[in-house]
Amino acid sequence: MTGSYDPSLVVLSVIIAIFASYTTFSLVSRITGTTGRIRFLWLSGGACSMGIGIWSMHFIGMLAFRLPVPVSYSVRMTLLSLLIAIVVSGFALDIVSRKRLGLKTLITAGSFMGFGIAAMHYTGMFAMNMGMTIRYDPYLFGSSLLIAIIASVGALRIVFDLRQGESLRIQWKQMIGAAIMGIAISGMHYTGMAAASFPSSMAATSAGSPSEHSWLAITIALATFMILMITLILSLVDSHMVSRTAGLVHSLKNANERLHYMALHDGLTGLTNRALLEDRVDQTIRHASMEGRSFPVLFLDLDRFKPVNDYMGHHLGDEILKQVAMRFSETLNPDDTVARIGGDEFVIVLHNTRDPQRIHEVAQRVRNAVSRPFMINGQSLTISVSVGISMYPQDGTTFQALLANADSAMYHAKRKGPGVIQFFSPEMDARTNLRVEMENDFRRALENDEFILHYQPKVTIRTGRIESLEALVRWNHPKRGLLLPHEFIPLAEETGLIVPLGTWVVREACRENAAWQKAGLPRLRLAVNLSALQFIHQNLEEIVFGALDEAGLDPDCLELEITETLLMRDPEGAMQTLSAIRSKGVHVAIDDFGTGYSSLAYLKKLPLDKLKIDRSFITGIDTNMNDAAIVRTIIVLAHSLDLRVIAEGVETFEQMEILRDMGCDAYQGFYLTPPLPPDLLVGLLKRNG
Repeated sequence: MTGSYDPSLVVLSVIIAIFASYTTFSLVSRITGTTGRIRFLWLSGGACSMGIGIWSMHFIGMLAFRLPVPVSYSVRMTLLSLLIAIVVSGFALDIVSRKRLGLKTLITAGSFMGFGIAAMHYTGMFAMNMGMTIRYDPYLFGSSLLIAIIASVGALRIVFDLRQGESLRIQWKQMIGAAIMGIAISGMHYTGMAAASFPSSMAATSAGSPSEHSWLAITIALATFMILMITLILSLVDSHMVSRTAGLVHSLKNANERLHYMALHDGLTGLTNRALLEDRVDQTIRHASMEGRSFPVLFLDLDRFKPVNDYMGHHLGDEILKQVAMRFSETLNPDDTVARIGGDEFVIVLHNTRDPQRIHEVAQRVRNAVSRPFMINGQSLTISVSVGISMYPQDGTTFQALLANADSAMYHAKRKGPGVIQFFSPEMDARTNLRVEMENDFRRALENDEFILHYQPKVTIRTGRIESLEALVRWNHPKRGLLLPHEFIPLAEETGLIVPLGTWVVREACRENAAWQKAGLPRLRLAVNLSALQFIHQNLEEIVFGALDEAGLDPDCLELEITETLLMRDPEGAMQTLSAIRSKGVHVAIDDFGTGYSSLAYLKKLPLDKLKIDRSFITGIDTNMNDAAIVRTIIVLAHSLDLRVIAEGVETFEQMEILRDMGCDAYQGFYLTPPLPPDLLVGLLKRNG
């Protein structure tokens, strides 16, 4: 007796097998990614879902088979076949979710799984109640077992290899693998069905209704699809949540690592910051103490970086600092520590260098690396660095002591000039304490009006009459007495306090000049000096014209003196700033001419009124032919540019007479009078008439 198949149910059984196989990939990824109780729950649920899928494919395949006899099914044996499918599925899921799958394990597990699937199939066949005994073709029976084993081995290998990954390429491979697995499982089933033969003598006239079988198959298929779909959705949702959680954990870990890095490193240069530097120095101190050796701490400060930073802009200043940090790192050994602890302050710890000569050579290499020109926005800029060095243990046995003494040595180096390397010595402590005290006193002096102005006249050589004045600041220190500019101006420029001091000088000079004119004294122009920081200050015009308006002084009575070096730093910017100031009547003079590197091309374009020859040339004008020649050339040059010439530092009649013969317009110096306080100046002005 022969039967037939319902093609639609056959196709449906294959689709269920493929869908169940695809769900397996998702289940395995969840089981692999979990542990403990969660893994057991996924394994148990996955075994039930996958087992039901395989079993339903088998059962629908049997319902697709049509015999001319009525067929019923033993509930007990049918449930037993389902249980076998679930157990085999659980075994397979456990195998492919392990970390490793060797060849021996693969073949053993594949054979067990193949026999299990065959057992499920033939148990299901045994559940058929037809009133006859089914016979099996030994060849086809053996072929079905072999197909089951080969399909199981292949399925385990495919699932194991493709269990991880969410890329589109992996998903395509999983779908192809699912199709292969589904077709292989279906092939085993239909080979087993082909192995069965039914005796023709048992044919009956009343067969089961095909429509009943179809509805039963569709019902089982829908239930299976729902179970597999729910399993797949749960797996995908869990996978998404796990992936999202993992992403958040990874982001949090990266954020924590970044915060930890930022807490120990400088945000601009990436160098070690003060906190990490202190920790490393403390560790080095412990090792050096146990080993009885020494090591140096180098404190480095860029010379006059603040004016450069303010002049070029902080964004370009930051670029310089990053390049400086890079040069430090390239010059030193990897095991040395380089740290940035302040604006332009760096610290280097040489962990394995103890010989003073060797230390000095390393410091020279670092200094030379910094002194190479920097290219910033197409401009070439050269800066220098001062280096102070302290040694453990003779200069300190703690981080704070070593750093403080290296700092003292660095400031001592700065007083000698730019680019100096200085080892610490005990007498430097007193100088450092004095500097700190002076800085604190300076801030207090600004608040307490301890600064005063003295005035030095400028005299027309031809007439001998006073033509203008220069305001020169003095500090009336409550303990140290009257301090001259060279004793505190460098400190003011270094700390940036020169800006508020300069603002005060402009306002006070305008106020006193206006007061003298109201008192009936001659109308004289008063000159004030501008520092680099004042000149590049964005509100310079506001400060100057605010002081004039506040004092009620005519702009023609104010003159700004700017050094030659300052003008040449940014001729275009200087031209723009000075033109705006001069357009409103304020006069402009170039100070200390001859000490810088003026470009005649720019000099003739700048809106200037006067040129002041530096005192260094005037001192030897009556004894040094070279100085005399230089002064004569400057005077001719200035007159050709329609500038008045004033000579600074004239102290003798002979110097004044030589200047008269050269055609110099005016002089300023001790030959007439040193700078005078306001009350003595008023008397001089009255006498000069």
